[in-house]
Amino acid sequence: MTNFLATLLENIKTLFSSPLTLLTLLACGILLIAFIKFKSIKFNAQLMARIGLALALAIILDMIKLYTFPNGGGSVSLGSMIPIFIISYAYGPSVGIFTGFLFGLLKLMINPYILSPIQVLFDYPLPFMAVGIAAFFKDKKLIGATVGMFLRFVCHFISGVVFFGEYAPAGMSPIIYSLVVNGPAVGVELLICLVILALMPLNQILKTLRPSSNINI
Repeated sequence: MTNFLATLLENIKTLFSSPLTLLTLLACGILLIAFIKFKSIKFNAQLMARIGLALALAIILDMIKLYTFPNGGGSVSLGSMIPIFIISYAYGPSVGIFTGFLFGLLKLMINPYILSPIQVLFDYPLPFMAVGIAAFFKDKKLIGATVGMFLRFVCHFISGVVFFGEYAPAGMSPIIYSLVVNGPAVGVELLICLVILALMPLNQILKTLRPSSNINI
């Protein structure tokens, strides 16, 4: 625990050493909050607690690595997106996107890799905000999960082509390189999420979570 806290503090220090990145994240957060205010979402204590629980579970699951691909090819977690899917289905896309944004910030603090502000957006907040879009398919949840994870892949793919293409082996296109690096990790994680969503009593869980009238979804 001590080593983890020391590493976390060092990572936060690294993040604060890039003021332009911080300003970019702040601007993204302000726009997101303004959108949420426009949607008239009431962040009461119950909703905030559930968002916090979803984030905690997502981070814990993300730390459980089932497989790590070689050569920086990413890793596969134990369905870390499941809590974000659940809160998205329960409270709608706005809350899901907001939760994904917060998860991306936590990932950035835990394991930052900063090349530029735009790269940070495409590797951290944006891909996990995209997961919340699954809520637009709340009546076809597996399809929604597939769409959300595909959009997450698109964000990582763009980052891989634009910012990491130079690391492609000689003679390999940056597009192919990004596809090979990001495709398997996101694809396998999607399969794990689909299996878990199909096996769990999702409708009963959502029935206990869904608000009565305190939020517009």
